[in-house]
Amino acid sequence: MDDFRAFDVGAAEAFDDVVQAVAERQGCGADGGGGKARCGSGAGQKRLAPEIWEKVKTHPCYSEEAHHHYARMHVAVAPACNIQCNYCNRKYDCANESRPGVVSEKLNPEQAAQKVLAVASAIPQMTVLGVAGPGDPLANPAKTFKTFELVAKAAPDIKLCLSTNGLALPDYIDVIKTFNVDHVTITINMIDPEVGAQIYPWIFWKHKRVAGKEAAKILSERQLQGLEMLTERGVLCKVNSVMIPGVNDEHLVEVNKAVKSRGAFLHNIMPLISAPEHGTAYGRNGQRAPSAHELKALQDRCEGEMTMMRHCRQCRADAVGLLGEDRSGEFTIQKIMAMDVSYDIKQRRAYQNKLEQQRLANIAAKNIAAKHAELETLAGEATDVRILVAVATKGGGRINEHFGHAKEFQIYELGARGAKFVGHRRVDHYCQGGYGEEGSLDTIIGAINDCAAVFVAKIGHCPRDSLIAAGIEPVERYAFEFIEQSAILYFKDYLDRLKRGEVAPAARGDARIRQGAFVSA
Repeated sequence: MDDFRAFDVGAAEAFDDVVQAVAERQGCGADGGGGKARCGSGAGQKRLAPEIWEKVKTHPCYSEEAHHHYARMHVAVAPACNIQCNYCNRKYDCANESRPGVVSEKLNPEQAAQKVLAVASAIPQMTVLGVAGPGDPLANPAKTFKTFELVAKAAPDIKLCLSTNGLALPDYIDVIKTFNVDHVTITINMIDPEVGAQIYPWIFWKHKRVAGKEAAKILSERQLQGLEMLTERGVLCKVNSVMIPGVNDEHLVEVNKAVKSRGAFLHNIMPLISAPEHGTAYGRNGQRAPSAHELKALQDRCEGEMTMMRHCRQCRADAVGLLGEDRSGEFTIQKIMAMDVSYDIKQRRAYQNKLEQQRLANIAAKNIAAKHAELETLAGEATDVRILVAVATKGGGRINEHFGHAKEFQIYELGARGAKFVGHRRVDHYCQGGYGEEGSLDTIIGAINDCAAVFVAKIGHCPRDSLIAAGIEPVERYAFEFIEQSAILYFKDYLDRLKRGEVAPAARGDARIRQGAFVSA
């Protein structure tokens, strides 16, 4: 059927108790230490109802823990868009940019389904298929839902997701439920049309182009209506917001409250990407992107209202693999047509069972380390001490990447409550053809200059000396161990050294001290 809005879900809807509670304007909040249930990317099995846990435990975008182990893929079947954003420029046949709206190949639904089978057979930890563009999935409903139909029939074990700007969302709520799409991401950058008019030049609404505050008002109303309708039907919703300094950065605190009150499961505040070479309106007019420090500060402010997603990589519309890696080049249409694809659900489940064992081992190691360290007692009068550390990792929750090969560092905040993932910092490779690139080293140090240490599997003498000179401790002794376990043990040692006066404490409230860096609460 071409008109997917004609589908009737009827009495087949069944709400579980927890999702109903979320839909009743409860939202999902952070654990403030009072024993309240916590939802979101960092929540573990014990903090979520079984129905919710099953939905998020292998979804790398909805679970920070899962993103260490499980992969996702996007298929580029939705080229058209119904709004214009000042931060967006859709590019085709482009392999050199890593940002939303960029693809190397546009696919039809049949090609997309074939690609899903090929990727899922080659990457058994791939658990999630998303349609995220390069335009808007709901501005291309026939292609989007035909893709879901084909994939659900051929690979019923794969979760289905879509990402939308929300303008058309209220018209397709029942269709989304019909196709068992139980994860939807909505990009909501404002709830005030005055702010929205600075972000969206126009929308295409009811067969005409609408501009200015009127366009922003229509868009915001439709976004919030769609969010409400989805959560009432038990669909998990993540809200993406682009942080644009001087435009909506302060306003996003109000957006956060609004989406929480309408049942959003998770809020992902992302930094604006505005390099001039990308050709966006913001890139052309010199609109700056936020710094890593500004982004974290805003995320911290909003986390009191609800749990924040901090592990987003702002993926391309044809992304393949773990978050932070791009294997789309291995699965072009030409290469897929030459593959002998045999989709084996049993083999995939066996592989994923091994991943679950690794996950449980990681959790157990973290718990043992926390108990052994007795952080609250060890901290004593310094219970408000917190430091940031950077981690070089290839995935799997382990410290398993060479410093010179790292394309990004994952950032953890360590304190008396343990280790908490708070973000990632993209960097240029230091090792180029076997040799260190000094220019890259300067930018790497600049990217992690608020960290007390960097955990690596291995590091050379030259970058080691430069890091030490910058007040960042290179740490190799936890190579190939679990990240959070190692971080907790490191923090125990850090506190001991702090007591002995071997680490220079930072000034209170200073979040950007290099040597002996820590943040006072």
